[in-house]
Amino acid sequence: MAVEHFVLPDFELESGQTLPEAILTYATYGELAPGKDNAIVFPTWFAGTHQANEWLIGPGRPIDTDRYFVIVPNTFGNGLSSSPSNTPAPFDGPKFPRITMRDNVEAQYRLVTECFGIHELVLVLGCSMAAMQTYQWAVDHPGMVRRALPYCGAPRTPAHGRLFVDSLRAALTASSNEAGELTIPPRTALETFARVFAAWGFSQSFHRQETYRALEFSSPEETTEKFWIANFSDLDVDNLLSQLDTWITGDISRGSRFDGDLAAALGAIEASLVSLACETDLYFPPEDEAAAVAQIPNGKALTISSVWGHQAGGGVDPGGAEMIGQQVRQLLESAG
Repeated sequence: MAVEHFVLPDFELESGQTLPEAILTYATYGELAPGKDNAIVFPTWFAGTHQANEWLIGPGRPIDTDRYFVIVPNTFGNGLSSSPSNTPAPFDGPKFPRITMRDNVEAQYRLVTECFGIHELVLVLGCSMAAMQTYQWAVDHPGMVRRALPYCGAPRTPAHGRLFVDSLRAALTASSNEAGELTIPPRTALETFARVFAAWGFSQSFHRQETYRALEFSSPEETTEKFWIANFSDLDVDNLLSQLDTWITGDISRGSRFDGDLAAALGAIEASLVSLACETDLYFPPEDEAAAVAQIPNGKALTISSVWGHQAGGGVDPGGAEMIGQQVRQLLESAG
């Protein structure tokens, strides 16, 4: 595994703003074939880094690095790629420009084509916010993406999902001044944020059946403390707010090309696409995915049977991990 930085001078964003020097930090696994025909792109999810994807990558794993070359680009705002926390003035902190899914995919496209000379991807995949980037890849570059596997995600943030993201944003900004600066310790705001997240991340059945004991926690309260608060409490508030903006505006049909017509955007996808939704996911329910994928010419929607909710896609749920790995293998063996 190697971690590198791809610099994009004067990177124009979908908003019309320009980052003088955008940096896309990425990790690679395996070797690019001489014909450059074995490449996979696997973006990162909300608040995650390339390390969170490694459970699927490696020799003998579903994404077998003895066969495939894997590029894992870190999503803008995650603290490794350009983010509020690492960008110099005048775009530092709360002044960091808004980033969309399309901005992320455009930077990734330039990395893949300009840095590696790759013009065909055997697979693009990802979980949650990375699933949304997977859909964006398939729409923006239909002739390049042969196969796509979005899981625990959607082509557009649904209405109830926007309400959830708005509640997360409120938890982080309720104690901010007019300049967007916190008036309370950041850790206090982050703990409140994590507690809101905790009520959505796993399903009701996960707690009712005490499935948290599989993580060696004794109660929902301990799960909140040691899983959710532990995950978020040391992160940067402005980075999270940036990624929340990316999440809440996620929509493959936005812009002049489709003018909000989601069915038209989905119909433009040429890849063989398999969508996996968890039956208890409170963010991206399977009925939404089934309706969306029905509009894709070569699309198929499958359901993960699990009480782990959205976390069925995170590699911590044994059943979810097994089904995701199985579908990765089957899709890679398909004609595409």
